[in-house]
Amino acid sequence: MNGYDANKDDLQKRLRRVEGQVRGIACMVDEDKYCIDILTQVSAATKALETVALSLLADHLSHCVAEASAEGGQVAADKIREANDAIARLVRS
Repeated sequence: MNGYDANKDDLQKRLRRVEGQVRGIACMVDEDKYCIDILTQVSAATKALETVALSLLADHLSHCVAEASAEGGQVAADKIREANDAIARLVRS
């Protein structure tokens, strides 16, 4: 079971919305819309993806990392390192 199972429907809705935003951005480029208007939409899509990422991270920490921590040992250390790596990737992007 994944940590995000309880929020799967919400995540899928958000991702479909982002998908629509990205298609809209592509149309704006095709239609030669004003650069700043396109950048505004790119920013909105980026924020929406960040929201999805943060939700997945929270679910991962509260489910997967918590379970591994309860188990202890190398499993816990590996999950914590994995979570730290994921956070670092999010911060860099």
